[in-house]
Amino acid sequence: MNRRRTASALLAAALVVSLPARSAPPTDGGAAANQEVAARLDPAQRRVVVETLAAALEEHYVFPQVGVLYATRLREQLRHGAYDDLTDLVAFSDRLTADLQAVSADKHLRVSPSSRVEKRGPDTADAPNSTKASGPVGLEDARMIGDVAYLRFNEFPGGASASNARSFLLAHADARAVVIDSRPNRGGRLDEMNAILPLLFSRPATLYRMEMRSGVDSPFQTPMVNAVAGSASLQRWDHTIVPDHGERRLQAVPVYYLVSRRTASAAEALALGFKDTHRATLVGETTAGAGYFGGVFEVGNDGLRAWISIGRTYDPKSGWDWEGRGVRPDVVAPADEALTVALDLARRAGAHPGA
Repeated sequence: MNRRRTASALLAAALVVSLPARSAPPTDGGAAANQEVAARLDPAQRRVVVETLAAALEEHYVFPQVGVLYATRLREQLRHGAYDDLTDLVAFSDRLTADLQAVSADKHLRVSPSSRVEKRGPDTADAPNSTKASGPVGLEDARMIGDVAYLRFNEFPGGASASNARSFLLAHADARAVVIDSRPNRGGRLDEMNAILPLLFSRPATLYRMEMRSGVDSPFQTPMVNAVAGSASLQRWDHTIVPDHGERRLQAVPVYYLVSRRTASAAEALALGFKDTHRATLVGETTAGAGYFGGVFEVGNDGLRAWISIGRTYDPKSGWDWEGRGVRPDVVAPADEALTVALDLARRAGAHPGA
């Protein structure tokens, strides 16, 4: 099978500037877990996985030289017998991931049993409550707080989440301020940005630039993403917001964007865009630092898949990206206090968020 076509197809099914698309949930979670543990890999199967994964990294990883280093490490470990005792899918995938991360840290890159490849990370018990998803996937809350329009996203899945967010802002275009809460947002598509940002920007604005290996067909078949000059090895696109000319009232009101250490991927891209354009004030904590994007690749075994970063998002003016560093807020506040702080800022700016 043509690897370029396979990668493109997987990306089309996965997410842009995000974690991988959610696998269909098993009908019996316990049975799926037992199947994972019961699955066994023989030496020939382990070799196929390593060689397939190494080749995919060499061909598609966003930084060609790093892709070669990843592949070299995997092949060396295989040759030295590091995987000989790893016969089950979980242990083998965990070891492959650890070996890759030891070469170069990448918060998206990992190998997982197929049933575990999912988009939204688990909510850990010690995570602040404000960073935990508490509603349906996507736009989980949209309401007025006094005369402040408040939208909360746990993900950017597109579809109804994007259209509902736009409809809410159109219905409340007389708001005196807008608060967008991405504290639990683990990333996703560009649709939510394209749906709501034209209502908030008064002039065209480039949020960020994306670049990707030239060996994979572009997954960016979406409005407001335009190709720019690249190189022999890299393709590049700018995400530029075009203002809405039919509804302009929100284009002059203050905007506050709430972030936490769990805000990741596409939600971080929006943080960078808001920060660079000075259109919103970021309130909360430094974000997760997951700035690369890619898709799910088969690795020669039906029970295993790999998420491979084939591109990155960055500031076109400086070349800076936030991988491993995160985007810093303009106003630092504990995650659970960020909304209160933002509403206080809105009040000082002339909004009336209520008591």
